[in-house]
Amino acid sequence: MLLGGASCKHQDDPKNGEKQPASHQKMIAILAGVAQQLNNPQNNYAADAKLAKCNAMLAANKNPVDQINLLSQKSNILLELGDEAEAVKIMEQLKVLLKSDPAGLKQVYPVLGMAYLRLAERNNCINNQSQESCIMPIQGKGVHQDKAPSRKAVNAFEMAMSLNPDDLDSRWLLNIAYMTLGEYPGKVPKAWLIPGLDNAGAVRVKPFSDMAGDLGIGVKNRGGGNIVEDFNNDGYLDIVSSAWGLDDPIHYYKNNGDGTFKDVSRASGLSAIMGGLNMIQADYNNDGWMDIFVLRGAWQGQTGFGEQPNSLLRNNGNGTFTDVTIDAGLLTYQPTQTGTWNDFNHDGWIDLFIGNESTNPNDLHPCEFFINNGDGTFDNISTQGSVFYISKFVKGVASGDYDNDGWVDIFLSCFSGEKILLRNKGIAGKVPAFEDVSAQAGFTGLNSRTFPTWFFDYDNDGWLDIFTCNYEFGRPLSYYAAKEALKPSSDMSGKIYLYHNNGNGTFTDKSPTMHVNQVCFAMGANFGDIDNDGFLDFYLSTGNPNFQSLVPNRLYKNMGGKDFADVSVSSRTANLQKGHAVSFADINNNGDQDISVDMGGAYRGDAFYSSLFLNPGQNNNNWICIKLEGTSSNRAAIGAKLALKFRENGVERTVYRDVNSGGSFGCSPLRREIGIGQATVIDEINVFWPASGIRQVLKNVHPNQFIQLKEGQEGFSTVPLKALVFKRIDGTIPMCANPALGQ
Repeated sequence: MLLGGASCKHQDDPKNGEKQPASHQKMIAILAGVAQQLNNPQNNYAADAKLAKCNAMLAANKNPVDQINLLSQKSNILLELGDEAEAVKIMEQLKVLLKSDPAGLKQVYPVLGMAYLRLAERNNCINNQSQESCIMPIQGKGVHQDKAPSRKAVNAFEMAMSLNPDDLDSRWLLNIAYMTLGEYPGKVPKAWLIPGLDNAGAVRVKPFSDMAGDLGIGVKNRGGGNIVEDFNNDGYLDIVSSAWGLDDPIHYYKNNGDGTFKDVSRASGLSAIMGGLNMIQADYNNDGWMDIFVLRGAWQGQTGFGEQPNSLLRNNGNGTFTDVTIDAGLLTYQPTQTGTWNDFNHDGWIDLFIGNESTNPNDLHPCEFFINNGDGTFDNISTQGSVFYISKFVKGVASGDYDNDGWVDIFLSCFSGEKILLRNKGIAGKVPAFEDVSAQAGFTGLNSRTFPTWFFDYDNDGWLDIFTCNYEFGRPLSYYAAKEALKPSSDMSGKIYLYHNNGNGTFTDKSPTMHVNQVCFAMGANFGDIDNDGFLDFYLSTGNPNFQSLVPNRLYKNMGGKDFADVSVSSRTANLQKGHAVSFADINNNGDQDISVDMGGAYRGDAFYSSLFLNPGQNNNNWICIKLEGTSSNRAAIGAKLALKFRENGVERTVYRDVNSGGSFGCSPLRREIGIGQATVIDEINVFWPASGIRQVLKNVHPNQFIQLKEGQEGFSTVPLKALVFKRIDGTIPMCANPALGQ
């Protein structure tokens, strides 16, 4: 029996002459039309159009002052396009033109340094990528072989610091540039050294290895979505990724089950679907095949270019996907990147709540709540005046049963500052009844701008807690990183909020005492258990569109539910490039969760390779992998709850999990991969099904196996999946991927 619960009628190539239905072709045409509208110099992210306009203005305007300003603009646009060499030439030209103008040079040198540093990254980290490229602290093969551009970046940043000693952006980047040369900290001028950037901390874990390049699945792209899931029901986890540009195709890498992957993007039809800053998976039609929902338009509503359609991609069960957005009644034009699937009305069909971005009071984009009709179509119930009609700058949405009443609730994280908790009142009927309990829960008056969010039970007390993270967009994050590294403060810019569920409808912010108060500025984020101790850890992808925002991604280890430790440096997962969607998954079926990350920034010139951080195995802790299949409840079992009881070293423990894809930006598989520490048997596995209310109990289950459980059916079945030894695309086996060599 296969882990997905459906027969595996999979083929890599569509049938000869097979054509997609008219609705699919119409959506492709709609996306192409929207893409043309986005190619406008008024669109901040349309670098080609901006360059054409800038060149025209340079040709028409010969005023020396205006020429200098336009050349500076052109240099920045060239960086956005990825033409760093030409950007360097222009900045060197401006350096000569402004040699007698200290105020002008004060502006030129930081940009010149950034241009050289980007050129250094192009020549080394992109054109000659290795597993250690851009991993902070930069060392080993990550140190640049072509040192000339970084050396010139150092010179430019040092000139910037001499003209403006308080320039924290240049100070941070100067230290990073020395790192690329292998000369940090010893050769950094003492006056400008930021010490401790290579400090691994008191708590350490075994280093992960980025295997994406070796496996041929390292997509070089702009920021986008990431889903790790079994899309062909063979039990092995596949990877689907997207990028936010409407000229960026979706990529689908099928796990062959033999240590290799195959690119089936074109054969599946997914490569014809463009764009998507985020994606979330779900079996919306209960046919046993995981579908994909693509979200578009985020961050562009404030500039008038965010009115883009989302896409519902139906898995046809034969290796292909069809865009059914129009037929499903989901075609709207709103700026978004966040949504959550769950069965909010207990009818056995999963519904969809979408958080849209309203940035202008005269141009509102309220949230949308689509109820599943069970026939492939949806109805939008977020009518004006309803509790769902929320017009905020929503950046993260999560669903979970925070009050343990059996009905799934909703939390919204907003860049406009609000944190909104909607309680499901549990009233039967097609249209679920919710109430806004933000004030009672303690979330009013908390006006910090936040981005990613999720529900999780970080201390295993049986009550879902809430994670979210502060975020800034307007200035480079290098400033905040340098400021925090030099003198930590209580300023919450870019820091984590960890809200503990008090079990009485209220939450308390525990972040000040949980050692999660470092500057992060998380965008993509998700949680998992890297060491199988039963306590959930989390990984944060960081950045913003500014090229100076070279700040490390962060991995936090849960210390028994009482504290967290930053293990980014020792884990070798602190990528300096822009990070987006994150997924935790045991991709090679060896019991240890790995981390898949979509990398790359907002501009074509800030594209970077996605990462697959392979877990080397942190210890000999035990685990269990559980796939649930609903019958009365939705087939993918989204919203089902698990409680695992066991004894570890004589101490009784319970680990709690819900079935969901994790955070609001990135998707882990829906199968539950659960660590149980040193326990040698699981005394009880309790499963609580959302629609039927059935509680199933399995007793005395042995760990370190894959099992499948169906709602209302006694017992379980084992799934014979093999641990995979990953192979490079040339067929060789890296040492880090061989279980016999320490994996």
